[in-house]
Amino acid sequence: MIQNILLADSGTGNTREMMKKLMQIPRIERSRITILHVVPSQSTAAAMTESWEKGGRTLAEAVSELTLNPSQVTAILREGEPKDVVGKVADEIDAGLIVMGSRGLKGLKAIIGNSVSQYVFQLSSRPMLLVKDDLYSIQAIKRILVAIDKSDSAKQSLQVAIELARDIEGSEIILVHSVSKLNTKLVEVIQDRPENDPVLADAIAKVRQAGIKYRCVAPQGKPGQRICELADELNVSLLILGSPDRRPSIAKAMPDLDRLLGESLSDYVRVYANCPVLLTRIEA
Repeated sequence: MIQNILLADSGTGNTREMMKKLMQIPRIERSRITILHVVPSQSTAAAMTESWEKGGRTLAEAVSELTLNPSQVTAILREGEPKDVVGKVADEIDAGLIVMGSRGLKGLKAIIGNSVSQYVFQLSSRPMLLVKDDLYSIQAIKRILVAIDKSDSAKQSLQVAIELARDIEGSEIILVHSVSKLNTKLVEVIQDRPENDPVLADAIAKVRQAGIKYRCVAPQGKPGQRICELADELNVSLLILGSPDRRPSIAKAMPDLDRLLGESLSDYVRVYANCPVLLTRIEA
């Protein structure tokens, strides 16, 4: 069970609806929820007072809308730069998951547009559930797509998917390993039967052991693009992707330029997937 969840609530977007769907999952329904709203600093006392009052109303609306047990929810109103405050509060409460909205900005647009989710994604080592503001609807979590490769971060993503899906009636895990067209031998092996993909073998065994319905997909092409296309085609309600922190300890406080510029798989999926994206984190 995830013990502490931080919901960064801006008063807009789909994060509250996402939180409602999460609380329907047995493994999460007893988690402690911290709802955070950040008030940007203002130049005058009057403007600051107005911002605090508005922020207080936003928090009250969030608590009321989520209808949580008072014993499991904490509301926090802070002043400052949202992208800095979210990370600090996540550390304070030892959040096992950060739930945030995202405008889906990419690369330099995210930098210029002062994207809070992109910044937190860069500098936090905690799992993040990103929910794009423009999603048409948030589904109950049933069909979970997990991107699989040979990495430890993929193994962790699979474990998270199993823990979430195990107690959800009618749940399904979709195991996806995107195959390069240049790997002709593997393409021949899995052309008609993706479950024969050796990369998926361990994942299949674990999902079977958990008694969860599953299917395998081994599409050819660019991984990010194909994963996002499959999420649409299969009407996925949650996409889980490992996102290792590749930076050395000395550089933990600095952004990963590959991600800033949209060069990583996780950043591509974060921007283009039309469903909520859970990014599990593991130090490389």
